[in-house]
Amino acid sequence: IAKEVAKLLEMKAQLGADEGKHKFVLKTPKGTRDFGPKEMAIRERAFKAIISCFKRHGAEVIDTPVFELKETLTGKYGEDSKLIYDLKDQGGELLSLRYDLTVPFARYLAMNKITNIKRYHIAKVYRRDNPAMTRGRYREFYQCDFDIAGQFDPMIPDAECLKIVHEILSDLQLGDFVIKVNDRRILDGMFAVCGVPDSKFRTICSSVDKLDKVPWEEVRNEMVGEKGLSPEAADRIGEYVQLHGGLDLIEQLLQDPKLSQNKLAKEGLGDMKLLFEYLTLFGITGKISFDLSLARGLDYYTGVIFEAVLLQQDNEHVEEPVSVGSVAGGGRYDGLVGMFDPKGRKVPCVGVSIGIERIFSILEQRLEASEEKIRTTETQVLVASAQKKLLEERLKLISELWDAGIKAEILYKKNPKLLNQLQYCEETGIPLVAIVGEQELKDGVVKLRIVATREEVSIRRENLVEEIRIRTSQC
Repeated sequence: IAKEVAKLLEMKAQLGADEGKHKFVLKTPKGTRDFGPKEMAIRERAFKAIISCFKRHGAEVIDTPVFELKETLTGKYGEDSKLIYDLKDQGGELLSLRYDLTVPFARYLAMNKITNIKRYHIAKVYRRDNPAMTRGRYREFYQCDFDIAGQFDPMIPDAECLKIVHEILSDLQLGDFVIKVNDRRILDGMFAVCGVPDSKFRTICSSVDKLDKVPWEEVRNEMVGEKGLSPEAADRIGEYVQLHGGLDLIEQLLQDPKLSQNKLAKEGLGDMKLLFEYLTLFGITGKISFDLSLARGLDYYTGVIFEAVLLQQDNEHVEEPVSVGSVAGGGRYDGLVGMFDPKGRKVPCVGVSIGIERIFSILEQRLEASEEKIRTTETQVLVASAQKKLLEERLKLISELWDAGIKAEILYKKNPKLLNQLQYCEETGIPLVAIVGEQELKDGVVKLRIVATREEVSIRRENLVEEIRIRTSQC
């Protein structure tokens, strides 16, 4: 025993020498990732398209804290509430990381007594989900939200939200897509006439919401087996939720003997008809499908709900295009602000959230497949020299360019070789080189080289800024 103890003590002494050197595990936390310059270039391109669309529709921009009081978020997300990240009590307030941008927006409206605003908000949100990172699902991710709050005539703001989704998805050229539309009132009316008890509406709703991922049989088994719904009620639901179409289907359901007797469903169908009339005027009904299986899991929706889905045509023999997954969603939530208002004053709201992470995943995969070279800087010109001892002149010229708002770089070397400077431009995609040499300095000119064609022109120094602007605006 003494021998073994001595051996262990010796080993411990050897290990002790390394105790000061703590080995770090170099990884990002589960469900998160870093974005390098190449990925950020793709993200910025997409953000630019989305923001310019939001601005085109007259939206203002707001920002809210990344964490909220825990009670602000509690009870707003139905079954998804278990995915909220709670923070450790630090200084007397129970806080949680925001789960989406909609609930903080409702809190902001109630707190500031705002009854009318059209805003967008692009920021990170947090969900304690089991991430599927290959499909663009993370624990920390961006949301891009556009919302219209205020009392307006029915379906005009709702139609604009759908137009925005159509514009963004068309602009980003992600491929074929369909925007599914339904209404919470039609769903609730349908549940009522099918014999679902009031207390089961929300839980049955979350089962129906799975229909885009699993077949009807599985959803039916969940309703009957796990959620205690009668098989007859489940079968009646099955007859409705497998329907999808356009104005013709709305007309057909308005004539449905059971649905048309239900006040909620009738209201919802009337508004849906109006919505389709406006969407026809916008010229986008070709991409819109009225789909009775669309339920969207969040508890706060009260009227129109919608979800944009990318379609993947695998081959010519497939009749039905395959869904790749949701890339945008939203709807009307007229009761959410009232939950926060001390007097319960309601502010009707409708909004849309663009699923930017999934869009990035698709854009990244596409760019990898195409092997297109992505520029990670916006540099317009490299200031170079052809001879030695011209660092001062390069610094003077680049300073002039920076002060004029030109994006310019130099190599951080006193006497770089001209070939190295030109190679740097080819590698990074810089379109122009402004070359200073002794003769050019005497003549008051700068030699401007176009990297792509290797053509060189002498430009008067005072005209250089203008010339760079003209040439890079065409790039």
